[in-house]
Amino acid sequence: MKNLLLPILLCFCLPQLTAQDTLLQGWHLKDFKSSGYYGISLNEAYRFLEEKKITSTPVIVAILDDGIDTAHEELHRVLWKNTKEIPGNGIDDDGNGYIDDVHGWNFLGSKDGRNVTANSSEWIRVYWRYKAKYEGLKIDTLLLSKAQKYEYAMWQKARSGVVGKGMTETELNNLRNYLANVIFCDSLLKLNFASQQFTARQLAAYKPADKLGKDVKAFFLEVFKQFKLPEINNKFVTDEFQQYVTGEIRRASGDKIPPEDIRRELTGDDEKLEAGRRYGNNNITNGALMHGSHLAGIIAADRTNANAIQGIADNVQIMMVRTSAEGDEYDKDIATGIRYAVDNGATIINMSFGKSLSPDKKMVDDAVKYALAKDVLLVQAAGNSKRNIDGWDNYPNPQYLATNTIATNWITVGASDKAGMAAEFSNYGNTVVNIFAPGVAIYSTIPGSKYMSWDGTSMAAPVVSGVAALLRSYFPKLSAVAIKNILLQTVVIPNAKTYQPGSKLLVPLSKLCSSGGIVNAFAAVKMAAGVK
Repeated sequence: MKNLLLPILLCFCLPQLTAQDTLLQGWHLKDFKSSGYYGISLNEAYRFLEEKKITSTPVIVAILDDGIDTAHEELHRVLWKNTKEIPGNGIDDDGNGYIDDVHGWNFLGSKDGRNVTANSSEWIRVYWRYKAKYEGLKIDTLLLSKAQKYEYAMWQKARSGVVGKGMTETELNNLRNYLANVIFCDSLLKLNFASQQFTARQLAAYKPADKLGKDVKAFFLEVFKQFKLPEINNKFVTDEFQQYVTGEIRRASGDKIPPEDIRRELTGDDEKLEAGRRYGNNNITNGALMHGSHLAGIIAADRTNANAIQGIADNVQIMMVRTSAEGDEYDKDIATGIRYAVDNGATIINMSFGKSLSPDKKMVDDAVKYALAKDVLLVQAAGNSKRNIDGWDNYPNPQYLATNTIATNWITVGASDKAGMAAEFSNYGNTVVNIFAPGVAIYSTIPGSKYMSWDGTSMAAPVVSGVAALLRSYFPKLSAVAIKNILLQTVVIPNAKTYQPGSKLLVPLSKLCSSGGIVNAFAAVKMAAGVK
């Protein structure tokens, strides 16, 4: 799940972009020695490759996310193209079971073109899935198998997070009233803009003629501040608030009303059954697209044009696999998405999402094993809850449920800032988290050929995926496991200690991740080339 909006009383505020912010665009690509920023030393890596006359081969990177703007000026030339498929003819030309999958696949769609835009919470799904089995019973866990203990513990956790939780009716009414004001003010303000859409910067420049207009403007400027996203518009804000309020209403009634199974209704798929992977449609441009488009730009934004943004890898094709919507991903979609990406040529898979429960973890584990057998690297964001995840309670994760062994083709990524400090929101853990990467104020692509800076381990993961793609492209004989080892062995270790996220405790980065440092493209390509 990708949390764009925090509860209104707990939200962060971000001022509009300043000249200094503009100078920081692309800081994550810079070299510490020349800039003072703990970026990935990308230009130094490319200069090294050029000097050594090392050439590249194309690499496919799959992104499991919420979709992508295929028409974006920075992305349309770097999309994966299924050359065996004839676009738009309604025929599965390549016989892979997916009709017209030209740039990827949407596992949250129906055959008639409808799409899931909001999933329910996994907490509520798990609570209702096992309620009849466990509610009110005394369970002797000593008599349970390992799998049964996992299931029962998961249900207990879900129950504790659902029953009696959520907002009170008074709080919900306040939230509904706030949303009504947002919608009302939006309806008035957009009449003053030709496209009926405006950003906070445009609204700030607007000069109302009367007191009502001034009050409405002031209110909506405060609404914009509920988001740590400076370049969003009024439509995005209003839509996000509506989704947030809907989610809180569902959460408050989560122990009384079973969740709607919109996914099964539209896809016709039973998420509990591993068999049956041919569902969905080819519409990867449905949904918000913000998150997936931003990740794609970090990895692969066109490096051949004169625009202000550049991706990390210069010979990469992006395959979008839509598995995410507002709410929590289903294990079935994660597992099937991994298999689809592997079967269609992806050698790196980026997963910038996470959740706290995994009822069908074995299904995901089997897909991870399949990816390992096919030499595919999996890169996942550690999450933004500023907590220690060494308890393996963040999903998906590389620990196999049946054996407790760890998948060797998996990298979990925390987020760092330009000073080499762990981002204050980043999850951590020197067993589970492998590496840190730039994940604060990362400037990248958003729908409509626009750009935005964004914070999150969601941004840090594609930085690592991009460097991994660079290695796979220029050193194609390296295995997924070898690439992982190189990335972890060539980290840059910051000079100073960092604050442990969520506390004032100063610790070395080695206390927060297993490698003890930040990914570095220059050091990685040198090791890959055998240069010390």
